[in-house]
Amino acid sequence: MDVYELGEGPAEVAVVGAIHGDEPCGVRAVERLVAEEPDVERAVKLIVANEEALADGSRYLEADLNRSFPGDPDAGTHEERLAYRLRSELVGCTTLAIHSTQSYAEPFAVVDSMDEVARAVAPHLPVDAVIQTDAFTEGRLIEHPHTIEIEAGLQGSEAAADNAYWVTRAFLAATGALPAPGSDDVIDAGGREDVPVFRLRDRIPKPAAEEYEVFAHNFERVEAGDRFATADGEPLRAEEPFYPVLLSAYGYRDQFGYVAERVGALE
Repeated sequence: MDVYELGEGPAEVAVVGAIHGDEPCGVRAVERLVAEEPDVERAVKLIVANEEALADGSRYLEADLNRSFPGDPDAGTHEERLAYRLRSELVGCTTLAIHSTQSYAEPFAVVDSMDEVARAVAPHLPVDAVIQTDAFTEGRLIEHPHTIEIEAGLQGSEAAADNAYWVTRAFLAATGALPAPGSDDVIDAGGREDVPVFRLRDRIPKPAAEEYEVFAHNFERVEAGDRFATADGEPLRAEEPFYPVLLSAYGYRDQFGYVAERVGALE
């Protein structure tokens, strides 16, 4: 784990990249900020988490780090020990954890619950949606208080790296650590109106097959009876209306993604 510190005193804000070693966009954002040496108004930590998996080009070495929190310093796997160290670094920090996905090209935010930090910060991030995942957060970093995850775009793409940087800048502006781009004062990032909020309700199972296709689009309502995917050419149809989230043909081994409901919007 590599930790860069900006500003004076104990850090109050943190940004974490490379929780998964096959998602380099967060590292690119951290390295870009470190190279800029910005003057910060609040102390900030910029963290490259799973350096070993990153160097290996793999998602993780022994266990999924984002299913290993709160961790254990005496655990038998690298990631469980690392989870403990990382969580210790984040005590007292409002945190942004950067990820990427195989299912959606534009940034969206993921939170455990819509607490006061999520409500204050999320509307000022350049994201298409906010996803509440409280039923599916076991072992993930977003169980840590005042933590927001960002899915920055398609895994391994230049666009995801660029998105990760600008979302990070917006996050640091919204938390008062940096001026917003183009401003001389520490202000928020210029909030967006009506950012939709979805809550995950269930997983979408994937039957055993050789080939899969998906036809629905993430965050767009699927009506009852609509074909949303196929498995070896056999159509799979919605039993009731839902909004798909993290829907992709091959992003998960045993599920297509998640069933979600739209629960409102942030203004």
